[in-house]
Amino acid sequence: MTGSLVLAATPIGDVEDASPRLRRLLVEAEVVAAEDTRRLLALAARLDLRVAGRIVSYHEHNETARADELLDVVEGGGTVLVVTDAGMPTVSDPGYRVVTRAVERGLRVTAAPGPSAVLTALAVSGLATDRFCFEGFAPRKPGERARTFGALADERRTMVFFESPHRVHDTLAAMAEAFGADRPAAVCRELTKTYEEVLRGTLAELAARAGEEQLRGEISIVVAGAQEQAPPSVEDLVPAVLTQVDAGTRLKEAVAAVAQRAGVPKRDLYEAVLAGRAR
Repeated sequence: MTGSLVLAATPIGDVEDASPRLRRLLVEAEVVAAEDTRRLLALAARLDLRVAGRIVSYHEHNETARADELLDVVEGGGTVLVVTDAGMPTVSDPGYRVVTRAVERGLRVTAAPGPSAVLTALAVSGLATDRFCFEGFAPRKPGERARTFGALADERRTMVFFESPHRVHDTLAAMAEAFGADRPAAVCRELTKTYEEVLRGTLAELAARAGEEQLRGEISIVVAGAQEQAPPSVEDLVPAVLTQVDAGTRLKEAVAAVAQRAGVPKRDLYEAVLAGRAR
C-alpha cells in the first residue's frame, strides 16, 4: 500500500498561522523535504516541536534529481512532506517537478493548505477578486520586462506579482508605462508580520512612493485588470482609413485593414467612408 506525497503550506510571517495539520505532519512524516533545512528547523523550534523523520534539502537546483528518491519512500508506504520557506510549495517555489513525477508513477499527492502570499495580497488589496491571475516575478532585464507587461496590458483579470525590494521601483514604473499611470494597484509588504503595510493608489503614485523611500521585506504587487473598452463606431474609424488612403493605400485595402484591427464589419466601414467623403 502506497503512502502520500503531501505539499504543506508554512507561515508567510506569523508563526501562529501554522495549522494543526502542519504541526502533526512535521512530527509524523517519515521524510520532510525542505527548501532550506535551517529555516525548517527554525520553524520547528518556534512551534516547539521536534521533526522526527529524516530531513532532506529540496530546492530548485536538486528537485529533479531528488524526485524519485522521495517518491520511492511514498511507494514504500511512507509519508513525504514537502515544505518551502514560506507559503505553498509549487507557487514560485519548488514542488512542481516532484508532483509531476508522482503523477507519472501513479502515486498519491495531496496538500495541507494554509498561508499564501498570493491570496493574502489579493484579499487585502481592495481590488477585484472574482477573477485573477498570478504572474510571479517580473523579468529582471528592462527589455524583457517591458515586453512582458506589454503583453499583459489588456489582461482583464486582477494580476498578482512578486518582487524584490531593490527592483520594486523599476517594476512599478514599467507597469505605469505599460498599463497606464492611472491603473489602480496595491503594494503589499511584510504580510502577516509586525511591520505589515499595504500601499494603495495608482501605479504612478506607487512608483513615486517607491522612488522616494526604500520599501523593505517580502513584497507582492496587485494590479487591477484592464477595463473593457466600448467598441469604436465605424464613424470613429473613418479618419484612420483616410490616413492610409492619403499615404497611398487603396481604399478597399485600407478599409479591410482598419476593420479587421477594430473588429467591425468591412461593409459598414466602407459605407461610412463613402458617406464621409460625400459630405
